[in-house]
Amino acid sequence: MHTLSPVTTSKNVLLEAIPAEEKLRIQNQLEPIKMPLGMVLSESGDPQNYVYFPTTSVVSLLYVLEDGSSAEMAVIGREGCVGAPVFMGGRSTINRAVVQSAGEGYRLNASTINEAFSQGGSTTHLLLRYTQALMTQMSQVAVCNRHHTLDQQLCRWLLQTLDRIDGNEIIMTQELIANMLGVRREGVTHAATKLQREKLISYSRGHIRILDRAGLEKRTCECYGVLRAEYDRLLPNNGKSDRHVMANGIHHAARNYFMR
Repeated sequence: MHTLSPVTTSKNVLLEAIPAEEKLRIQNQLEPIKMPLGMVLSESGDPQNYVYFPTTSVVSLLYVLEDGSSAEMAVIGREGCVGAPVFMGGRSTINRAVVQSAGEGYRLNASTINEAFSQGGSTTHLLLRYTQALMTQMSQVAVCNRHHTLDQQLCRWLLQTLDRIDGNEIIMTQELIANMLGVRREGVTHAATKLQREKLISYSRGHIRILDRAGLEKRTCECYGVLRAEYDRLLPNNGKSDRHVMANGIHHAARNYFMR
C-alpha cells in the first residue's frame, strides 16, 4: 500500500478533517487510484469492499431501472466518500456508483474503515455527519426532480458539479446529463440552449463552460442553497472560498429553511 503525505490527503475534505492520531490508523492502507470517466465503483446489490475518497474526480450515485433508464440520486466529490453502507453496516446499496468526471482519489478496504468507525472517536462522528449530509442531498434531489423545472434542475446539477471540480469547465455530453437527471436528451438540449442564450454557460461538443456562476445561482431553485447550507453546516472547511459564495436569494432561502 502507498503512504500518503498530509498535503495529498488534504485534497479530500473528510480525510483532511480526521485528527492526526486517528488518521495514523488508516493512512498506510489508503490506496491512491485513477478514476476514469465511466468507471463503476459499485453495482446495485453487490457487496462493497471499499470506501472511495474522490479528490479530483466526481462520482454519481444512480438508480437504474429494469429497462436501463436511470436517475442520479446524489453527486459525490472531494467533500465526501463513496461507500457509506460499508461503515453503516449495510455493505450494499440499491444505487450504482459511477465516475461522471474523471480524476483521482483513494480507496480504503472495508475492514480498515470499519475498524476506524468502531472506535467511536472523531472519525466516527465525522462519517456520521457526512452520511446525514448525503441523505439530505438524496432527499432534496428527489423533491427537486419532482417539483422544479428542468432548467432549474440543470442549474442545480451544474452548480453541484462545479463545487466539486477545479476550474469552470465541465466535460459532459447532453446525453449523459439526461441520464443523470432522468429526462429525455431533447429536454436537456432545450434547457441548455436557454442557459446559453442568457449567457450563463457556453456549450460545445461535450464541454460546458460556466460563464456566470452568480447568474446560475439566481436562476436555480432553492434546492442548491439548502444543500450548500447543510454541507457547510455538517462538514468542516467544505471547500469554502469566494467562488462558492451563494447569491443572496439562495442564502436566505436556505437560512429560512433551517429556521422553520
